[in-house]
Formats: sequence, structure tokens, C-alpha cells
Amino acid sequence: VSPFSWIKHNLASAFLFACLFVGSTPQQRSSYADASEGGIRKEGFYCRNASERKKTVLKDYSVIGIPGDGRCLFRSLAHGACIRSGKPAPSESRQMELADELRSRVADEFIKRRKETEWFVEGDFDEYVSQMRKPHVWGGEPELLMASHVLQAPISVYMYDEGAGGLISIAEYGQEYGKENPISVLFHGYGHYDAL
Repeated sequence: VSPFSWIKHNLASAFLFACLFVGSTPQQRSSYADASEGGIRKEGFYCRNASERKKTVLKDYSVIGIPGDGRCLFRSLAHGACIRSGKPAPSESRQMELADELRSRVADEFIKRRKETEWFVEGDFDEYVSQMRKPHVWGGEPELLMASHVLQAPISVYMYDEGAGGLISIAEYGQEYGKENPISVLFHGYGHYDAL
């Protein structure tokens, strides 16, 4: 199995990867390839080409640190959903409860939308959903898409752009629910998400 086998199963991931890979220098590509094969650069992935792609750079932001317990994506989304709805930021224990509830609802959404989602889930669909129900299994792009439907809210994913000294949007989900006041998360490139 190639380290890039996931590309053929997920067009959104392939597009994101192409944007990061094709727009990078050979030296940057080497770092991405090393990381995709299990190596982790100390500072994580950074997109260095925002100015070339005319991306808006977010410089006024606050990062809310989220524990790296396998729930970080769901915790970040739960935190953002509370803030978006005008509720106070949840305590760490409440955040964990909300994250686990959201995870369960996301897994249910996969089943509800099986015909539209089965093609981009790598491996056996039922096994994937079963694994995703476990509290320490990491979530990623498919879960972001399903979470946008569960929460009926737009979700923006940002990444740090070293050259611009700020954050750029790398993915947006749930645009059918509007574009204003999205739930925003920060992707660090090595499997961890924080809330914004």
C-alpha cells in the first residue's frame, strides 16, 4: 500500500494535497513526503504559498488549546459550536462530553448518508463507522464534512502560513448552511486540531 493510497479514495483530500504539494518548492515537497511516511517535522506542516494563491491571511486570532486525546477534532468543533450559538466556552469535562456526543452523531450521519459517503471511506464502511465511534480514534476530513451536517453550520479549517505570519483557510465544509460565523478550527498538519 502506497503512503498516498488515501488520495484515490478522497477527492477533497487529493485536492488539498495537490494545492499544498504542487504549489510548493522541491525542498518543501521533501518535507511533506517525509511527513506522509511517518516522519514529523518539529514545527508541523505549513503552507508557504498564501501570497501566490491570493489567500486572505488571518492575523488577529486566538488559539484555544485542545488536549490531544484522540478527541481533538470533536472537542474543537464542540467548543466552536458553543461559542457560535452564544453559549459560554465549555469546561474541559463538558467539552469532552459534547465531543463524544458529537462523535456519535457524526457516526450516525455517516450511516444516514451512506450512499454519498461510502465511496470516500477507505476500507470497509461498517468497520470505519464502528471505529469512528471509539473515543480515541482521530477524526479528519470525512468527519468534518459530516459534522457540518450534524451541526448545520459552516466549518472552516485553518493552517498556519509561515511566510505570511498568520492563518489561511485550507478547507470549508457546510457552505450550504451559510458562510457567516463559521465554526473555525486550526489544523496543525500532524493530526492535531485546536479551536479558534
